[in-house]
Amino acid sequence: MELDFERCYRAVDSRDQRFDGWFYTAVKTTGIYCRPSCPALTPKRANVAFYPSAAAAQRHGFRACRRCRPDAAPGSPEWDVRADVVGRAMRLISDGVVDREGVPGLAGRLGYTERHLHRMLSAELGAGPLALARAQRAQTTRILIETTELGLADIAFAAGFGSVRQFNDTILEVYAQPPSALRSRRPATVAGAGTITVRLAYRAPLHAEALLGFLATRALPGVEECDGRTYRRGLGLPHGVATVALTPAERWISATLTLADVRDLAPAVARCRRLLDLDADPVAVDTTLAADPALRPAVEAEPGVRVPRAVDGFEMAVRAIVGQQVSVRSARTTLAHLLSHATAPTGPGAVTRSAADTDSATPADPHADHGRRLGAFPDAALVARLPDDAFRMPGARRESIRALARAVADGELDLDPGADRDTAAARLAALPGVGAWTAGYVTMRAIGDPDVLLPTDLAARRGARALGLPDSPTTLAAHAQRWRPWRSYALIRLWRSA
Repeated sequence: MELDFERCYRAVDSRDQRFDGWFYTAVKTTGIYCRPSCPALTPKRANVAFYPSAAAAQRHGFRACRRCRPDAAPGSPEWDVRADVVGRAMRLISDGVVDREGVPGLAGRLGYTERHLHRMLSAELGAGPLALARAQRAQTTRILIETTELGLADIAFAAGFGSVRQFNDTILEVYAQPPSALRSRRPATVAGAGTITVRLAYRAPLHAEALLGFLATRALPGVEECDGRTYRRGLGLPHGVATVALTPAERWISATLTLADVRDLAPAVARCRRLLDLDADPVAVDTTLAADPALRPAVEAEPGVRVPRAVDGFEMAVRAIVGQQVSVRSARTTLAHLLSHATAPTGPGAVTRSAADTDSATPADPHADHGRRLGAFPDAALVARLPDDAFRMPGARRESIRALARAVADGELDLDPGADRDTAAARLAALPGVGAWTAGYVTMRAIGDPDVLLPTDLAARRGARALGLPDSPTTLAAHAQRWRPWRSYALIRLWRSA
């Protein structure tokens, strides 16, 4: 990726936080790299170089700034928006695929040779997949060192390093100090066994109330809960089930994770960031939408509205099918009944009872399950085996969910963050009972397409009418062309207006 020097330097000189994660500033005289908003004195032009990734800066011999902690910056919004191979690769790397499956596994998922994938990533990011995964591994290591009592050797292997020597060399190179020095600088209080608290950075503004409100209204008993300030849910991760509590703060989201296996820290963080759309560029989105006079008052009243996404693509697809042509409350009741017949995997903080125990919590009260232990949504293989009486819905819709579950379980349908959006949408639409609305909803929330409009959606049409926009599907779709490439964000605003 070619960076414009003047634009980058102006961002650094103004300490503009909006550019954190877009690029990194390397200072040749000190040998460190920083985020653009670093409060240190702005270096001279002759002494700086700009890199599109932390891995590229590290590859050129720079170490992370201890003051601004560039490894903790929000990710580039480009990798969430882009649907090409590089964008898909970045989403999979952040989910820990390289650590679990190696570069061959990453290349196989994307359908390219390792050599060609390395060439594409190096051209865009200045570093190949191994270097990008190594940079993420170093950040995971720092979090584990500073927030847990794990021994350093245990942390080395939990973070994905192949040996203690590789672990020591990487930390010394990235942070200019050995792992033991990082531990000596950690906060005085450390979370209990298996519990890790991290700060998830984001670009301001963030309309946290809209995010939590959307999730709370749809919270599934036994899987999710929200008390108005903190959203909690179970997570199905590669090495077990975890729980997370997400609490918005002024400049970050506090995430308290209880993990079955600390190797799941990186994918857990990546999925929480994706769920809350934390890598978005809200200024770019709001600027485009506010150019439409019909949306401008809503944007000015509520800046920073995000698209609530998903931690599990299959879960979101099931929810979309169940939600076809029914109210949110009705869909929640139906899903709660399905969960009562499924037993999710167990682990720290996981469900130790049937979800049927939550039936006393009425669908109208998303907080009634507060304080109970939470588990992950059942996987595709389990849902495919559920009996007929688990599906309190028409037979055709039941068979749609079973067809979906079989396709995901057999590997015929990929709903992971690195999935090709067009391919996923086409394969979804080929399933019985899955139409354009369902496919669009899933690609927006599960795969992260930022440019989805559902013009036939009843709530969207009501919202359009409330804002003085045309509410027929054809005319609404035509009007929405001016909202591209952020029609998913416009859709959330239409729903809020409804």
